[in-house]
Amino acid sequence: MTSPAIVLIGPMGAGKTSIGKRVAKRLGVTFYDSDVAVVRAHGPIEALFSTHGEEHFRALERAAVHAGLAQGGIVALGGGAVLHPDTQAELAGHHVVLLTVSPHTVGSRIRGSKRPLLHGEDPIARWREVFESRRELYEQLADVTFDTSTGPLQDVVDAITDWVQENT
Repeated sequence: MTSPAIVLIGPMGAGKTSIGKRVAKRLGVTFYDSDVAVVRAHGPIEALFSTHGEEHFRALERAAVHAGLAQGGIVALGGGAVLHPDTQAELAGHHVVLLTVSPHTVGSRIRGSKRPLLHGEDPIARWREVFESRRELYEQLADVTFDTSTGPLQDVVDAITDWVQENT
């Protein structure tokens, strides 16, 4: 196995991809996004959900997560990737960063989203439900937490980079 990955977990809209790319560039390591890997190999996530169901998507996601963790560098996981017991076990060998965001802030980030779990009358209420159902698990898996709700994202990038350099 390569050196442990720095894994970004958290709810939809927390900034895992945008922050992860910046942290990877700053540290001079690779960036891997499990959702992007699934889309590249199998097509749009919303189509996978509608055609094959969430269980099928989660199996594809699990394989993508395993590949990303084996690669190392900075790895951003889809919001629900942590639900799989094998992923939870595998994360123990890596440095896990939880990115959080307030419901107030996430509204502008998910507006117009095609995320399958946010379909319905009130996407923000649905986001809150999904986040609250996963919050305890996110917190258990994380080594450190950073909130992305306020200030420039660069401040979060700097804080994560500093944490990585001090703890790896």
